[in-house]
Amino acid sequence: MKSLPRCTRRSLPLLAALAALVAGGGLVAQEFAERQEVVVVEVPVNVTDRDGEPVRGLTAEDFEVYDDGKLQKLTGVEIVDLQVLSSEKSAQVVQQLPSTQRRHFLLLFDLSFATPSAILRARLAARDFVLESLHPADLAAVATFSLEDGPRLIVTFTPDRAQLARAIDTLGVRSKDALAGLHLDPLRFLITAPEIRTNPEGRESESRVDVRLNAEGEMLEHLTIIMQQMDRNQRQFDRSRITAYARSLGDVARSLDSVRGRKHVVLFSEGFDSRLLIGRQPESQDEEQQRDLINAQRGALHLVDSDQMYGNVGLLNDLEKMVEQFRRADCVIQAVDIGGLRAGSEVRPTAANAGQDSLFLMANPTGGELFKDANDLGRQLDRVLQRSAVTYVLTFQPSELKLDGAYRKLRVKLKNETRGLHLAHRAGYYRPRPFQDLDPLEKQLLASDAIASAAPADGLAIEVLAAAFRASKGSSYVPVIVEIDGPSLLAGHDSEKLAVEIYAYVTDAKGEMRDFFTQMVGLDVGKNRQALARSGLKYYGHLELGPGDYRIRVLVRNGRSGRTAVESIPLTIPPYDSSQAIVLPPFFVEPPGRWILVREQSREQSVVYPFTVNGEPYIPAVKPALRGEDASRFCLVAYNLPAGELELEGRVIAADGREIPGARLQLVERTVTGISRLDKLLATFKPGGLEAGEYHLQVAVRQPGNGPLSSSSIPFSVVN
Repeated sequence: MKSLPRCTRRSLPLLAALAALVAGGGLVAQEFAERQEVVVVEVPVNVTDRDGEPVRGLTAEDFEVYDDGKLQKLTGVEIVDLQVLSSEKSAQVVQQLPSTQRRHFLLLFDLSFATPSAILRARLAARDFVLESLHPADLAAVATFSLEDGPRLIVTFTPDRAQLARAIDTLGVRSKDALAGLHLDPLRFLITAPEIRTNPEGRESESRVDVRLNAEGEMLEHLTIIMQQMDRNQRQFDRSRITAYARSLGDVARSLDSVRGRKHVVLFSEGFDSRLLIGRQPESQDEEQQRDLINAQRGALHLVDSDQMYGNVGLLNDLEKMVEQFRRADCVIQAVDIGGLRAGSEVRPTAANAGQDSLFLMANPTGGELFKDANDLGRQLDRVLQRSAVTYVLTFQPSELKLDGAYRKLRVKLKNETRGLHLAHRAGYYRPRPFQDLDPLEKQLLASDAIASAAPADGLAIEVLAAAFRASKGSSYVPVIVEIDGPSLLAGHDSEKLAVEIYAYVTDAKGEMRDFFTQMVGLDVGKNRQALARSGLKYYGHLELGPGDYRIRVLVRNGRSGRTAVESIPLTIPPYDSSQAIVLPPFFVEPPGRWILVREQSREQSVVYPFTVNGEPYIPAVKPALRGEDASRFCLVAYNLPAGELELEGRVIAADGREIPGARLQLVERTVTGISRLDKLLATFKPGGLEAGEYHLQVAVRQPGNGPLSSSSIPFSVVN
């Protein structure tokens, strides 16, 4: 399913739409023009009946979409039904959902218009919502906002419930001890090392309870300081603060437009005094109001505070502009009044219901609700979850679309309108903008969204190789090699400096993040243009993982043009403490000098380099390009092989699944490694008479006269 309207790039013929339930991010105008791509707009629509139940069974023939008043021809519709997904047994099915097929929830804690103790207690409701109410396909993020510090993204949109729970526990406040030695994640998927976890049921170990309680004390101190700073600067929530508040939140909304699909912003706040916007309601007990009324009747207008009495049009306009930014970014504000969670000794800073009124003014125009009891948040938000359980993602191609970032209004209707049905969809979409015009948060959200959904992006050409080398009984050292095609890096690049962003994250079978590495690689194009044009950049990084099934997600981006590639590959790490024979993929030896080589910046004192034979290092090819009758050398790393004579058996599989006869493998040497139960086999492979094209090589190790001990494979191509 695709997401609420967002512009996405698709090459001709149309590719499958990129995914994520949040509206799409900016496009690269240069890439759009050079690659002759087509812009498609995805419009997620929720249809509910008068009881709030989702309506199923609709098709593209039931909808009409108008772009700035013009009826559009729909090119497709995809249906995401979470009830159907819940019946799927495989967690892998859920993990592979594109971003547009997922709901997105941003849990936003307002630190400026809420008391510290109310915020602390609101975390409990938020934590229960994340751990107990969200569907496995949902993505959530945690952020804070204050006028003093602005918006802070604690954890980005992720399926990892453990990291979300930890983010809610701490709201990003960490002691110096907790920060010591922590490898900070620039995309904000991990707030703590994966080893420190809250279990899926939400219960904590005894050691984790101590950590959480210590962090809570530190956080209360941090929040109290914020409140004191606010009171020192200005004792009352006056007009200038509300203006700054509205403008800053409007900027947050514009950045969220980079996340494709519909976003539910769950705002935890006590609100501000709405009387500053709309004036006072008639209240006989309000002495100040009665005094102003008497002065007005006497003509003593200089003694009347008209803003307090009638409201301030300028402030109301500021708030309306902020709300409109959220609507345009396809964000629905679900406002949670946490004022009822105050301790008995605390006094609410506004008159009764004044804070609730301001929260209502923010939520209602976006299609959201005001929730007055955070203690029952899960049950209240169940209505929101139920209404969005079925999403229709409508797709169309606008004609003559200028790449100027302008806003286009959308209208969706049912052809045969039935009374009582309600349609919820985004109000419009922004035309694409050049990547350079995006702010840092937008660029960060674009990258994290692509990683979370693992949606294919083909702005660059990359290949990824990962293999698990035994490190100890319980862990493996996993080198990840990324080959980045040089011509695709250079295409459309008009600067002598090239910044290549590389992000690699690994998730386990539950979708939780287990490890990552990131790096920015700077290149001088003038000095390296020939090497880049000939081949490209080869990057070496590593992960550290235990036995299990994983998925490695790699994103590479040209930091200037925004051209991006995303690759997702599965990886199974066996238990190396067993006696089972294990063979890693064949590592074909690259000729030296072909690639620009970059090694990771180590997180430790030294980085292990496992690609050696007889003590000599070599460079493995990620996807070997072989020629005709040439014999190509490769190394086969194996564990737990028996002593004695060994043989290799090879099979070549074509792209259509057919086995091609004629694979010629020869075992050259079984090297001496000096490490118990580790073998490195040197061998050669001749493609024979294979035609140019894409293939897989399957290699099995066996003893003469016996069946295979273990096997592995690698893709390769034959070139003329």
